[in-house]
Amino acid sequence: MAYDFQVTVDCTDPHTLADWWAETLGWDVEPQDEAFIRDMVAKGFATDDQTTHHRGKLVWKTGGAIVHPDNGRRMLFQFDEAAKTVKNRMHVDIRAGDANRDAERDKLVARGATFLWDGQQGPFTWVTLADPEGNEFCVS
Repeated sequence: MAYDFQVTVDCTDPHTLADWWAETLGWDVEPQDEAFIRDMVAKGFATDDQTTHHRGKLVWKTGGAIVHPDNGRRMLFQFDEAAKTVKNRMHVDIRAGDANRDAERDKLVARGATFLWDGQQGPFTWVTLADPEGNEFCVS
């Protein structure tokens, strides 16, 4: 049986990291329903301290998501007060192609990624980077 799934990333600044990954992947930041959030606070199901403003909009403090513009695949960025301290056990691979890999690396580094190392196994090559919160990912 096939399952649909999302990738979830723990981070200290979910909305900023969601923006970064949306631009990186060409995905869309999933909008949050401000009227719904206000209604939940007004009815006592949530509190004002569970909300924040990001880019001038009221959002849930604990997370934001991005979605693929065509197929609805989703990545969720959820708040975790602990900063990343060890290597990821799972990571995202961006497949840019050999001809585009170095240019993509340079663009991502210019936008805040950190170059970590170049990798090669047989004929396959990739570059490992870290996003602005230190989460490793590869460009191949």
